[in-house]
Amino acid sequence: MATLSLSAIGKSFGGADVIPGLDLDIAEGELVCLLGPSGSGKSTLLRMAGGFEMPDRGTVRIGGADVTRMPPEKRPTAMVFQSHALWSHMSVAGNIAFGLKLRRLPRAEIRSRVEAVLELVGLAGYGARKVWQLSGGQQQRVAIARALVLEPQILLLDEPFASLDQHLRERMREELRDIQQRLGITTLFVTHGQDEALALADRIVVLKDGRIEQADAPDVLYRAPATRFVAGFIGTMNFLACDIRRGRADHPLFAVPLALPDGPAELAIRPEALRLTPDAEGPVRVRRVTDYGSHVLADLETDDGERLKAHCPPEARPAPGQRMRLSARQLSAYQQGRRAEASPAHLREGALHA
Repeated sequence: MATLSLSAIGKSFGGADVIPGLDLDIAEGELVCLLGPSGSGKSTLLRMAGGFEMPDRGTVRIGGADVTRMPPEKRPTAMVFQSHALWSHMSVAGNIAFGLKLRRLPRAEIRSRVEAVLELVGLAGYGARKVWQLSGGQQQRVAIARALVLEPQILLLDEPFASLDQHLRERMREELRDIQQRLGITTLFVTHGQDEALALADRIVVLKDGRIEQADAPDVLYRAPATRFVAGFIGTMNFLACDIRRGRADHPLFAVPLALPDGPAELAIRPEALRLTPDAEGPVRVRRVTDYGSHVLADLETDDGERLKAHCPPEARPAPGQRMRLSARQLSAYQQGRRAEASPAHLREGALHA
């Protein structure tokens, strides 16, 4: 396996910078997910790594070797596309063997490698079938097998599970993660799905307008989003507008100290970080309750019309119209590129007055 390094990489279309220029290093055996809204540059970055798009500037290195101007077929990479891109007139084995035949490998070696990779993806005995005889999940496994049989140093995946239903997506990503870890193959994965990225990745790179907003382990990204954009993009987040005055948030629900200069800011609180306590004089009212089985989601409204969402255990399900008092286990604030975290001690103290 090998490292993948994108240095000052940039791409423009029609005079507009899709990726102005960024640096990204992926360690040997690491699985990195590119995550961001449509138009953020995820697929363009992936295609430049694979040689399907030539960068206008910057360098692509694999294992330290410069492959920037090398075509896809010459790179030690393999791509899995969203559309599977399988040939319907060929058998499963024929699809998988195609790249090996182009390399003019001996027939016995091709057969051995095809059988081995079919075993790896859980399709042993399916080699003679036509791809149209397979389910969507099986077809995607064939697409993955066709990439893996080439023994690439870098595996590139462009939303490979987007066309599958939710349950099949969940199963396929577990299988892919298992295969990737067994092989130790360096992997770059593009997805629109936050759950997919959080479940799969060693590290998630969040892109916005062709720039990296944050690159971190999934738990860090979720619990400590570095920017207001990441905080709003990853998962569900409650935002409350406030002013910082003399180092304290001027908000009726959470007037806690924060290490920010005076001026406008936004408090950010995850729904699972909120705790509801019934109180006839409480500052929020329950508008709606949705039961998800594992938890209850309460849609709340303050007297000033601000909306929040809170998770509750099913046994503590609130009733619509009920008044509640709020406290928070974790709270952060964003202000013009700055981020500050409220201390747990101040949150506990503030909860007495919320």
